Amino acid sequence: MSRRSLLRALGAGAAGASLAGCGVPAAFVEPGERAGHDSSATDHTLHFANWPLYIDTDDEDESKRPTLDAFSRRTGISVTYTEEINDNDEFFGKISPALMNRQQTGRDLIVISDWMAARFVRLGWVQEMDRAKQPNVAKYLDPQLHTPAFDEGRRHSVPWQSGITGIAYNRRKLGREIRSTGDLWADDLRGRVTLLSGLDESFALLMQGNGVDITRWTADDFHEICEQTERRVRSKHIRRFTGNDYIKDLATGDVLACQAYSGDVIQLQADNPDIEFVVPEEGAELWAESLMIPNLARHKRNAERLVDHYYEPEVAAELAAWVNYVCPVPAARDVLASSKDEEQAALAEDPLVFPDDAMRERLAIARDITSAERMDFAKKWNGIVGL
Repeated sequence: MSRRSLLRALGAGAAGASLAGCGVPAAFVEPGERAGHDSSATDHTLHFANWPLYIDTDDEDESKRPTLDAFSRRTGISVTYTEEINDNDEFFGKISPALMNRQQTGRDLIVISDWMAARFVRLGWVQEMDRAKQPNVAKYLDPQLHTPAFDEGRRHSVPWQSGITGIAYNRRKLGREIRSTGDLWADDLRGRVTLLSGLDESFALLMQGNGVDITRWTADDFHEICEQTERRVRSKHIRRFTGNDYIKDLATGDVLACQAYSGDVIQLQADNPDIEFVVPEEGAELWAESLMIPNLARHKRNAERLVDHYYEPEVAAELAAWVNYVCPVPAARDVLASSKDEEQAALAEDPLVFPDDAMRERLAIARDITSAERMDFAKKWNGIVGL
């Protein structure tokens, strides 16, 4: 299951865009109205909402989550953990009525994708975390993830996991290497290429293929990739646009190359070593899904402690070994490297979990699509994709 949501229809994306824009100024919550009464000192609980399959589980009992259980034993804080986030827009629709009306959401900690996190920050729907009480975050957070454009200084968000949107392909069946985004458009891949359908998931890599600096891309850059993509759809070079079902297409050989997420490919490679993941020569997008504390959360301090727990290198290593995405705690690499378990030790050398310096030079965090841009851009992209 993907950790990145899909914009399945213009309705969901446009609704979020209009709410986040100036058209509904009452939705914005001023800083002084965001904090609620924190019951952490007397109520040792918290409610943590996350995506499915995004935390370690015990091999013999899937109801047990070793890293989370260790936190509860250490602190005495009981965690209600719910796997209720299946899509960013869907979750936005679920909790936005409470947030815009200055009401509690019933959740103390949530995990949402960076482009949706940007919307929450713009709306003033999440609280600043007290970094003085999060020494592990301050010490171990990956410097490359430290200051996203949407949340300068990471005051409102902390990456849960990170990942790379790049290219996956079947090297044996294709019979050659793919090194750049431009290689996707070679004649021998006509009808055997898929792109991601979600606007926020797809645009950055395509722009990078054009040599664009995605940290400061322009509307002209966006319209150019739309025109290029539309031509490739008409010529039937692009087979289709996908959600996470590209995994099946690649595994069966129906598709030879596609836009893909790094964590998914690690799992695919376990069954098929012919599958390769490429960070193109022109670069690829580095993204994160972040922990955030909603306004009026009743257990803010407890939530801050849980966030800091996951930034202990030993805990981060245990989580990384299970989810296989880019670990936002580089120090966890040394923990895995010293493991007596051969698979875990090998994971420390995997650049898709711990990118090396050469790969990091080709990774960039895309600037967010602004609220003013989103409705028109989503309409244009979704028209091409067929959503």
